[in-house]
Amino acid sequence: MGANASSLPGEADGPSPRAKLEDIPESCMALVLSYLDPPEIAKLARLNRAFRAASSADFIWVPKLPSNYRYILDKFPDRALGDKGKKDIYAGLCRPNPFDGGTKEVWIDKRTGGVCLAISSKAMAITGIDDRRYWNHITTGESRFQTVAYLHQIWWLEVDGDLEFQFPRGTYSLFFRLQLGRVGKRLGRRVCNSENVHGWDIKPVQFQLTTLDGQHAVSRCMLDNLGNWVHFHVGDFTVEYSEELTKIKFSLTQIDCTHTKGGLCVDSVFICPSSLGKVLFPVDGEVCKKL
Repeated sequence: MGANASSLPGEADGPSPRAKLEDIPESCMALVLSYLDPPEIAKLARLNRAFRAASSADFIWVPKLPSNYRYILDKFPDRALGDKGKKDIYAGLCRPNPFDGGTKEVWIDKRTGGVCLAISSKAMAITGIDDRRYWNHITTGESRFQTVAYLHQIWWLEVDGDLEFQFPRGTYSLFFRLQLGRVGKRLGRRVCNSENVHGWDIKPVQFQLTTLDGQHAVSRCMLDNLGNWVHFHVGDFTVEYSEELTKIKFSLTQIDCTHTKGGLCVDSVFICPSSLGKVLFPVDGEVCKKL
């Protein structure tokens, strides 16, 4: 039989074209993406235009945004972010956003959407901060706020702060970021000046955390982190009602006046979901003794 006789019906015009990703309805692709974590969505969006277009659907990002995201947006002087799509809002919130005159920052963890905050030393009440015999603010690129409070020498150490913020429901951890010694650069290398560091091996410092609804945590530890930034775990607090403001007070003290202490850098206070804190600071969190 001839070659034409062996041809099957429908093959006269050649084989059918191969299906492409672009042939899948965008709504179906978006539905699949909605089950993934944000980093996985971002990877797929870089593969081709079809995934990139589908990844912009608002219904993907609404459940990934924190429940208080509108409250957070209202904190920013520039409200332009709130006019964008939910994907752009999520991406914008993953970057540190300053508020309260630049003394505080808020952002969300890009993987979990958990709310994190940092509070500068300039937003805290520090005993003797206006007297340059005791304290001064020094500029450093090692702080997210570009400045830290540096203690020369003092008898009575007291650093107090407070925060009123609307957190999503969950458990959060609070940390003080501290370092012994003043760090600088010499010949392009990081060096630590330990000249003023003294008094921290005699008595421990005390950290405290209290909330308006009666939660309280106290921890004590000896400072020995010369030249190293450490996040000292103060304690945890639980938020039951995400629609209400949570009021927190926190402190760092060493008020034993039998000896002076000095050479301490106070950078900031860091607040994040407790599960994230255990990942970010697994060793730091075990430094202090909880009371």
